[in-house]
Amino acid sequence: MKSVHTSGTRKRATARATLRQGKGVVTVNRLLLDCYEPKLARLKIMEPLVLADKISKKLNISVIVNGGGQISQAEAARVAIAKALVEYSKSNALKETFLKYDRHLLVADTRRKETCKPNDSKARAKRQKSYR
Repeated sequence: MKSVHTSGTRKRATARATLRQGKGVVTVNRLLLDCYEPKLARLKIMEPLVLADKISKKLNISVIVNGGGQISQAEAARVAIAKALVEYSKSNALKETFLKYDRHLLVADTRRKETCKPNDSKARAKRQKSYR
């Protein structure tokens, strides 16, 4: 039995996905995908599964996600699942399908939150002084 382990990240969230042959059961943090809330996050996670419909029906997918917010976790899980499906199938056609649909299915988005500057509570410009 072949199994594949991959990871995906988005902002502070990291996801680890494990693929095994099975009946098409998808779990995220030991919770069935059908029960995962909010609905927008569930739909984001389902995108690579819908695009690779024939392959994903034959696999059990388990995803563990840590850190970040709800949507960041969903996007990290979606990256991990897409990478795992491509690695499992070894199909260039599937890879091209993912890249055409959305490049961020396979390539992690490296943008991060800008850090706050010293002596100020905001990340961007300070308040201007009217003297000098």
